[in-house]
Amino acid sequence: MDHYAGIDVSLECSSVCVVDAGGKIVREDKVASEPEPLIAWLQALGVKLVRIGLEAGPLSQWLYAHLQAAGLAVELLETRHVRAALEAMPAKTDRNDARGIAQLIRMGWFRPVHCKSIGAQETRAVLTARKLVQSKLHDIEMSLRGILRGFGLKVGKVTRLQFAARAEELVCGHPTLEVVAKSLLAARAVLLREFKDLERRVRLIARGDARARLLTTAPGVGAVVALTYVAAIDDPARFKSSKRVGPYLGLTPRRYQSGETDISGHITKAGDAEVRAVLYEAAHVILTKPIKGGALKSWGMRIAKRAGPGKAKVALARKLAVVLHRMWSNATPFNFAAAAA
Repeated sequence: MDHYAGIDVSLECSSVCVVDAGGKIVREDKVASEPEPLIAWLQALGVKLVRIGLEAGPLSQWLYAHLQAAGLAVELLETRHVRAALEAMPAKTDRNDARGIAQLIRMGWFRPVHCKSIGAQETRAVLTARKLVQSKLHDIEMSLRGILRGFGLKVGKVTRLQFAARAEELVCGHPTLEVVAKSLLAARAVLLREFKDLERRVRLIARGDARARLLTTAPGVGAVVALTYVAAIDDPARFKSSKRVGPYLGLTPRRYQSGETDISGHITKAGDAEVRAVLYEAAHVILTKPIKGGALKSWGMRIAKRAGPGKAKVALARKLAVVLHRMWSNATPFNFAAAAA
């Protein structure tokens, strides 16, 4: 008889539930969240496991790769889909979650998630670290501005290089503020140095990646946008059509249709939020900066006149996602003449 397993992954221990083809629970247990104990436990069952399900998460991709390498039929499940299916349960526990995942796997009512390659995960790690350091650098600068403003001291408009000197000039003669500014500026200097190192690292990765170099030929697309897109899509062949990239990234409108009611709402925001953010920034650059945007810019400007700049940028971000996928699939740079035609 066929059997199915559901694994609810936690940091230390994972809850595992095995059910048969009729949905009857065969065995449940808590296993350490490490590849070797999980593989050994599953192989020691002595039954045929048709599918094993893991909800997508931080540890799931790591465990998925090892389980797949061991020859087990494992699937990564979309988090939103699993959460919606398990909401009907009156009590949420790791044990119940594992039971629910096992039943979803048995019925086939799940949406598989692509497990990204190690290279894509490494690129994403560098981009995430860069964004985090950039965010904390901005937080320190804004906090120091706010503290000084409370004493009537205004930093004003300064460049990044002038910020420290301007802050030191303002606090001169204020012993308490001098101590505060010294500490914050020291932390800022460390963050600024590390941000520049990560920025250089991102540029080097982009220059060494043929896919990123190809995508940067499109208007508004730089190294960060290209690498974020490449790390998220990972394998363009998993999309049968370039048009499917828009819904995958959550850039298509929600729809509610029931009887005579048919409502088209805001975008779904499913999928990778970071890719949506960088594509929106690229669309903003195309529409607001004097760059060579070609037909993309003209198309976006027409939508802006009809529906407003906000919707135009979202629509242009979706179109840019589709264009980048087609460029990548065909291994051809952006053709401004063809776009105009």
